[in-house]
Amino acid sequence: MQPALSDAAIIETLRKKGYKATSQRIAICRLAVRSRDHPTAQRIYGEVKPVHPTVSLATVYNTLHVLNELRLVQELPFAEGETRFDSYVQPHANLVCRGCGRISDVDDPVTHEMVARIAAKARFTLTGQRLDIYGLCERCGRKNKLGPSIGKDRQRS
Repeated sequence: MQPALSDAAIIETLRKKGYKATSQRIAICRLAVRSRDHPTAQRIYGEVKPVHPTVSLATVYNTLHVLNELRLVQELPFAEGETRFDSYVQPHANLVCRGCGRISDVDDPVTHEMVARIAAKARFTLTGQRLDIYGLCERCGRKNKLGPSIGKDRQRS
């Protein structure tokens, strides 16, 4: 896994690209780039709002789009309409639990090799990738064995 960026590195990256490093933006960036649980914009907003009461949801979205543009996070839109943000931007797989919605990063050399091999074979310049694997996490898998209705609220028919 990649190391989390320091506040100084966040500020430097924003300024090099011509963005202002406001306290609100730094707080949003800090949460987005250090989170390993793929937060939504709404969750980041909820965590930043108590410390920065004047922050708007639009500021959170705009900052997340800047981070995506700078390749510091990867935007993960899902068919269900929810967008999550992944701070681990190297080639990896996301295990997406259909029961609880948890997303876990799986960093495996095979994933890196597969992505590199596919890109090289196609003479394709790689700028990003996304590999989602759907199923049930260990906890939801155990619950699902207890009854067929567990996890249906997150699954699409």
